[in-house]
Amino acid sequence: MRVMMLSWEYPPRIVGGISPHVHDLSQKLQEQGIEVHVITKATPQAPDEETQPSGVQIHRVHLDETPNDFIHEIQLLNVATERRVRQLLEDWRPGGQPTIFHAHDWLSLDAARELKYEYSLPMIATIHATEEGRHGGIHNDVSRYIHEQEYWLTYEAWRVIVCSEFMRHEAHRYFNSPYDKIDVIYNGVNAAKFEFEWSEKERAAWRGKLATPKEKIVMYVGRFVREKGIHVLLNAAGIILSEEPDTKFVIVGGGNREVLEKFVRWYGLTDKVLFTGFMANRSLHQLFRCADVAVFPSLYEPFGIVALEGMAAGAAVVSSDAGGLREVVLHDKTGTLSYSGDPQSLAWAVLHVLRDPARAEKLKAAARKRLDEDFGWGKLADQTIEVYERVWREFLASYWADKTVWPVSPGADERASVARLREKATTGAYVPKPMPYVTIPSIKIDPDAALAAGDPDEHDDE
Repeated sequence: MRVMMLSWEYPPRIVGGISPHVHDLSQKLQEQGIEVHVITKATPQAPDEETQPSGVQIHRVHLDETPNDFIHEIQLLNVATERRVRQLLEDWRPGGQPTIFHAHDWLSLDAARELKYEYSLPMIATIHATEEGRHGGIHNDVSRYIHEQEYWLTYEAWRVIVCSEFMRHEAHRYFNSPYDKIDVIYNGVNAAKFEFEWSEKERAAWRGKLATPKEKIVMYVGRFVREKGIHVLLNAAGIILSEEPDTKFVIVGGGNREVLEKFVRWYGLTDKVLFTGFMANRSLHQLFRCADVAVFPSLYEPFGIVALEGMAAGAAVVSSDAGGLREVVLHDKTGTLSYSGDPQSLAWAVLHVLRDPARAEKLKAAARKRLDEDFGWGKLADQTIEVYERVWREFLASYWADKTVWPVSPGADERASVARLREKATTGAYVPKPMPYVTIPSIKIDPDAALAAGDPDEHDDE
């Protein structure tokens, strides 16, 4: 089976959580026999066409013009994505290999929908988050546009994949998507990348850059946006320090931190809060292994993959109970939960870990075990393949197979010729389907017969 992954980001281009998700899933799908093609936005850091060592094939596309804003950028990206996919499909169409479109979030809707209808091939969608959930409602025209795109993505998809039961409820509630159309497949983590050789001397040296030997490190990693709850942690910092003054807060993330730094200065925490800026890969993994507590105080979280990374690195995890985090962090089993948006509750949770190292070690061991059982990419790829295979079986048994241009039913080549698909793929231009010529019969009226019948309006009142 062949899968066309449509994603606006893919490593080395990383904007949010979609990029690592698509990367890790694609690698494991390819390993398990699925031919994966990722169509994504071009970046100067990587070639336009690339076959990775795993066999995953990456096709990076360029925009035709400079976008006016973010929405325009996504629209241009979809135009370029659709054009590149058409070229690939026309090379493959005669072979008839099972082929499915897998769109990641609303950012890939336009291209996926056009291709779905043009080729009459099934489309699957993964919803990573919702606009309404992220902002606590729809408050402006941009959010309204995104919300409507999300609705149409779930409507057009043959099946919808979400990362948690929380997200399943959101998709059902916000988009009226039927429960039995939605599959829950967790995000995963590659725990092996955290398992590198690192001596105690090296760890101490790295830790010494962040805190004094007697200070305990409480770390946060995430974007500096309201939904991630960074302000909740900073408000909790004073409470924690009043109980455990030898605590250092290490804040990792990119974005505008001017307001956060101003708050830290006003609150008198400058020597207790360290902003590191953006960190990734080995540096971030080392920080996780130095931290006494990894905190994720989100107000909205569809899943919480950073919490998985904290567990994989062996950190004691504290999180809010927002969204999917309740499914990732099991309170008093694999981590410690706090009430979302409540600084006092978050402070209690952090102090509960700092003051009870034996409990923390027990939770870390249980968390590491659960990673292998529930969040390994091998298992999650198997679940995704089950969805692909189900969709393809249902597609072949449906009326879609009778009208597809894919050679799985009689007349496919003729339908492709009428649609002029090869011409569209070659020129990149829209070619309207020819309208069938219809002869309209002439109508003759006998005046004498019309008069004999009388004026029908005369009887309207009867």
